[in-house]
Amino acid sequence: MDHHHDFEWRPGETLEVDGDAAWAQAGRFRDVLGRYASGVTVVTTAVDGAPIGMTCQSFTSVSLDPPLVAFLPTRQSRAFAAIRRTGTFCVNLLAADQADVSDRMAGPSDEKFAGLPWRPAPGTGSPMLEGTVGYVDCTVEAIHEAGDHFIVVGRVVALAADGDGRPLVYHRGVYTTTS
Repeated sequence: MDHHHDFEWRPGETLEVDGDAAWAQAGRFRDVLGRYASGVTVVTTAVDGAPIGMTCQSFTSVSLDPPLVAFLPTRQSRAFAAIRRTGTFCVNLLAADQADVSDRMAGPSDEKFAGLPWRPAPGTGSPMLEGTVGYVDCTVEAIHEAGDHFIVVGRVVALAADGDGRPLVYHRGVYTTTS
């Protein structure tokens, strides 16, 4: 007998998987790909001055000329719906001591930014969180459908690194850091 299962792929990404066999296959997929360590980011935008954000591990550079990056939100992401409307976003590269920020931004709360210091990014005005190891400020260049996610390509309009801080890393279902 098949059942619907809620399946957590990454923090903040709960997907519905239909059937026991599909759930087992999704679990194996997550377990194998979880062996690939990824950096942890918070992708943000602002709608009428109100900050909106989401945790995202699926972030990558795409092109040097022109400077392009990409991130992959779930189709159900409310934060991505806001990014799609504004056409702008800022990728905040979280520092090793910001696991709590990742967890907060992965949750469903409407008060994710309460007490969290940020300032507008120079190019788009999207929220830049304090204490990160860097940021990449972008305008939306293209959006591609990809299964239960979108591939969002952003054109970089501003970016900077902050000192020599260590990044927050996600590996095998837990937060870690580099040495």
